[in-house]
Amino acid sequence: MRAFTRICCCVIILLSVFSETVLASILAIDYGADWIKASLMKPGVPFDVLLNKDSKRKIQSTVGWKKKDRLFGGDAASIAGRYPTDSFSSLKLLQAVPYDSEAVSFFASISTADVVKTERGTVALRRSDGSEWSVEELIGMQFAYVKQLAEEFSGEPVYDVIVTVPPYYTQFERDSVVDAVELAGMRTLSLINDGTAVAVNYAMTRTFSAPEYHVIYDAGASSVRATVVSFSTASNDSKSKTSAKDSTQISVTGVGFDRSIGGTELDRRLRELMISDFQRRHKRDIRSDKRGMAKLWKEAGRVKAILSANADAMATVESLAFDIDYRSKITRADFEIACRDLKGEFTRPIFDALASAGMTLNNITSVIMTGGASRTPMIQAAVKAAVGDKVAMNVNADEAAVLGAALHGAALSRQFKTKDIKVTDIGAYDVQVSYPAEPKKPSAKPRTISTLVFPSGSKTGSKKTMTLKRSDDFSLKVAYRQPPTASFSTDILHADITGVAEAIQNLTELGATNPVVKATIALSESGFVSVRDVAVHGEIKDGSLTGKLKGLFGGGLTPSEEEMTDDVEAETQQEQVVMSASAPSASPAAAEKTIKEDTVSLGVEVRWTSIPPMSAQEKRQARARLQAVNNEEAAKRRVEEALNALEGYMYRLRDLLDDESANAPFVKCSQEKERKRIAEQLKDTFSWLSEHGESADIGELLDKRTVLEKLEQPIVHRYTEIEEFPKALNNSQMWNWHTRLFLADARQNLTLATQGGPPSKYAAEELEALERTLKDHEAWLDEWVEKQRKVRMNEDPVILSSEMRARAKTLENHLQRLYRKKAPKLTTKKSASAEDTGFAREESTTTSRPSSDAPPTSSTRGGSHDHDEL
Repeated sequence: MRAFTRICCCVIILLSVFSETVLASILAIDYGADWIKASLMKPGVPFDVLLNKDSKRKIQSTVGWKKKDRLFGGDAASIAGRYPTDSFSSLKLLQAVPYDSEAVSFFASISTADVVKTERGTVALRRSDGSEWSVEELIGMQFAYVKQLAEEFSGEPVYDVIVTVPPYYTQFERDSVVDAVELAGMRTLSLINDGTAVAVNYAMTRTFSAPEYHVIYDAGASSVRATVVSFSTASNDSKSKTSAKDSTQISVTGVGFDRSIGGTELDRRLRELMISDFQRRHKRDIRSDKRGMAKLWKEAGRVKAILSANADAMATVESLAFDIDYRSKITRADFEIACRDLKGEFTRPIFDALASAGMTLNNITSVIMTGGASRTPMIQAAVKAAVGDKVAMNVNADEAAVLGAALHGAALSRQFKTKDIKVTDIGAYDVQVSYPAEPKKPSAKPRTISTLVFPSGSKTGSKKTMTLKRSDDFSLKVAYRQPPTASFSTDILHADITGVAEAIQNLTELGATNPVVKATIALSESGFVSVRDVAVHGEIKDGSLTGKLKGLFGGGLTPSEEEMTDDVEAETQQEQVVMSASAPSASPAAAEKTIKEDTVSLGVEVRWTSIPPMSAQEKRQARARLQAVNNEEAAKRRVEEALNALEGYMYRLRDLLDDESANAPFVKCSQEKERKRIAEQLKDTFSWLSEHGESADIGELLDKRTVLEKLEQPIVHRYTEIEEFPKALNNSQMWNWHTRLFLADARQNLTLATQGGPPSKYAAEELEALERTLKDHEAWLDEWVEKQRKVRMNEDPVILSSEMRARAKTLENHLQRLYRKKAPKLTTKKSASAEDTGFAREESTTTSRPSSDAPPTSSTRGGSHDHDEL
């Protein structure tokens, strides 16, 4: 907790230097098979885990329907026992997996959902109403739910998201994650391996005086993985070991994993214990009862959590199946016996990761435990037996990944200023490029050349350039060298290269010699492999000084390039492949000249032969389906709000009618017949509501309320006028008073002017017009106020407060117009003695004095007195 507080303080201070109006929010999502954790990076907001609507720090990875109501999180999981084919959990196990894969068979063994095949060959789930939803759509719904929580918390739209994924995720699975993000209406800032995200979280509040190697051991629901990470501090200040300019270097050097073990497999085995126990006791096959299986799955998770801290737990499920209540004592010993074959597998990923990094346990400082399943005693015991006292529990097992992902996302956005942490990750699989060898003779047998471009352990964010001698169009096949997991294809993508012959001809006509095709293969930071920048390149002789220098210093391969000849071609030396890491040219100007003069870009068309990502058309259709669901739910919410508003209004009216006190305002301002009509209409509406309320649309609900409001409106109007009448009357009388004061003062000034005094601002005609306006207002006010005093409280007023204010406004405007009139200017006379002597003697001038009582503005209540200086 102390470390977490330090992180919060650090991030808040760093974010506070930026303006909230400039920065956008960044959402981080740690999507697990059992739980979703999210964190929002926003200036001025404490850095923490995002809470759900129940103020919980994590959300169950479940989406479901209760009849027509879509539910998320715990609400969706809780209905599984009643709606076993409408509650969908553990969807992470199905991301981009082929329909006939072992992953689908395993999912079917733990879930009561109906699995169907999509047109892409992947998996969709069928609801009880027959509708089918792809895994991407269902996960997109959950991402959209998290997005909604983030936007309600931040008060602004959220678009950018960074998502954690296991390091073993293939390109197909990563595509599935990105597709789900897009369906949720967001854009993927980056994908980050979950072990790497934990490493970022671990390094946030630490410095490393010397390089350290740690293993991030992540035991989650879907798998167990281990990541070997190097931590070091690179100082930019040579005078000190650490400084404000220090950057923390995080380098992943090895990964290991097992997709077949994890918390979900433990739950499955625990449920198998209860299934066997139930069938032994009651001689009934509970596997045929989907509701019973769903209830047992939920109970298995609860019992497992109890066994993590206790030697035994009592499993209890009321009406499990066949009207039978199930109750049984489960011991930790029995549970561990059922899982004994897994004990050796729990630690295998650690040693696989060390072997991948070329290290042993002696090189490791600690094994950092994270992931929800790391709390299971048998897993802790297995890891401790394997690594000894190197086990460390110094990160939050549930939240370290999402907090680390959020920090990394903030650094990537370049809009936030955070601690300088540089991350280098690696790919988990060998990636090779294959293409057909160009035959030298028509009778030559077709052959395929395969080149390893990214061996496992290659750094993400790197590029490799292939140089190939080709004369016609061809295809590049990018694939994993070995199947990444059972039932998965090795093919990643095919890139059809077109326009080769034409490009070679064009360059040859320009004088190019030995033109070759160059193709760049990129491994992105998010782990995606792509083919880009494919072009024909040829050297053109250039007699200029630049060309001669280029030939002297830039000819041939760069020092970083490495020639590689495929074994198939080595026998005949028919074709040569040159692999080079991307490197900047020694002369940018020369490079620009080269691109313009001796490079012709080629067409690249990418196609997928195994598991394709969702096409643009499929995503448009999916978004339209999800939007239709959102619109339907929004309309339903509006109906519910209208229904609640109508019911609340009706109960308020009923309470007013029931209050028969003589002093009750509603009774004073209403007539007996009006109350009777309201009571009758209220009774009819209650009757209609009980019969048709659930099926009513928003228009009907609003109409019912309108009818009642029209009946109540005269009563409300009377009460409002009774309250406003004294205020309006006081306002009118105030302007009468101020006008009389003004007229008295103005007439006095006019009299002084006629007697030789300063000229008056106002003419007699102007003052007479103002007096006529005043008398008209006073006469009207006296007449109608007297009439209003004779009106009873339960009768409609004969004069409205709005009309009184309007007439007073007429008088006010007339008065203000005169008051703002400018005084006439006076000329200054020079004395004769001053003209004779050449000096001007200052004489005082007197201007006309306006009213000593200035009328107030519309916003004042009472007189304000302004005096001109004499």
